[in-house]
Amino acid sequence: SSGINAEYGDFRIFVGDLGNECNDEMLYRAFSKYPSLLKVKVVRDKRSNKTKGFGFVSFKESSDYIKAMREVNGKYIGNRPCKLRKSTWKDRQYTVVKKKNAEKQRLGLKI
Repeated sequence: SSGINAEYGDFRIFVGDLGNECNDEMLYRAFSKYPSLLKVKVVRDKRSNKTKGFGFVSFKESSDYIKAMREVNGKYIGNRPCKLRKSTWKDRQYTVVKKKNAEKQRLGLKI
């Protein structure tokens, strides 16, 4: 499936392996050359404010999404090379994970 999120009509990338020095501005700079960049977010722990090591980036155009997936994966954002994969904001919600696992069990797949 494509990385499109029909509910919002945008294309989202999960950005993994971010160091604690990484912030929204650094993430924005890493993807700012793509004209349809919509939103960036480094996910942080609410109490400590440290990064959880990942973030999300979204694009309006699939062409920018595809180029970014190809060109930015493995590039350094801060002190570490990032790992990209397609994502939706919903991936983070526990209920979705439970549903996916239940579906996998029903199909006889390993969770």
